[in-house]
Amino acid sequence: MRIGFFDSGIGGLTVLAESLRRLPAKDYLYMADTLHVPYGTKPKEDVRDYILETVGKMNEAGMDALVVACNTATSIAIQELRDMYSFPIIGMEPAVKPAVEMNRATGRRVLVFATPLTLQQPKYYALLSRVDEEGIVDSLPLPELVGYCERLQFDEAFMKAYFLTKLAGYDLDSYGILVLGCTHYPYYTDILRELLPPHIQIVNGNAGTVKRLAAQLNRFGIGEGGGSGDIRFLCSGDDPAYVDKMKTALAFIQESHMKQGTY
Repeated sequence: MRIGFFDSGIGGLTVLAESLRRLPAKDYLYMADTLHVPYGTKPKEDVRDYILETVGKMNEAGMDALVVACNTATSIAIQELRDMYSFPIIGMEPAVKPAVEMNRATGRRVLVFATPLTLQQPKYYALLSRVDEEGIVDSLPLPELVGYCERLQFDEAFMKAYFLTKLAGYDLDSYGILVLGCTHYPYYTDILRELLPPHIQIVNGNAGTVKRLAAQLNRFGIGEGGGSGDIRFLCSGDDPAYVDKMKTALAFIQESHMKQGTY
């Protein structure tokens, strides 16, 4: 069996890396919508059309389950995709609920990094109203960060200066957890750990997403085996150079996990 992972670019590879760790006996199809990346700064209606078209191509290529490894795409089209296809479809949302629960006893606040489009969606406001009863969550849009990531801009000095500029108005002592609410953002976890005060924990939704994927596969009777960790890379732009970039980016995030002792 083959599990599909979909994102606008290389961000979803951070989720795929987690799935390879947890579910190594599966085969994978990874599709990046390179013709339209980034999603987070584009009109909602256009992004919806891109998502439906690209997932249609993935379905033609063949898959038994789909992870929409993009918070923005999930917020816009997850229900429509579930209405269209009968295989398991797992979406993502910023890990605000676990962050609030983890942070409740500390008296500190939660800061969410996300794309502008994710933060504008009713799904995000519904999430906050459901889990942030005490009003401790602040949200910070980072419209440039996906573009930096897509260019493999991981220079430590450059990125630290960028984050310091974005965080200039925030009292970091008042925060206990930083939520990375876009699948591109975990590429910068190591840099953020060096930059932020040590008391701030950094969380993302990747592990929870893969946990839900595993549960859904079991529910559909396809949880065991079915592959060997083979990955087929596709992109909407049919660009061999981008396929090489995806392989480089996956190796980068796996190496980062190894350094953190989580892989």
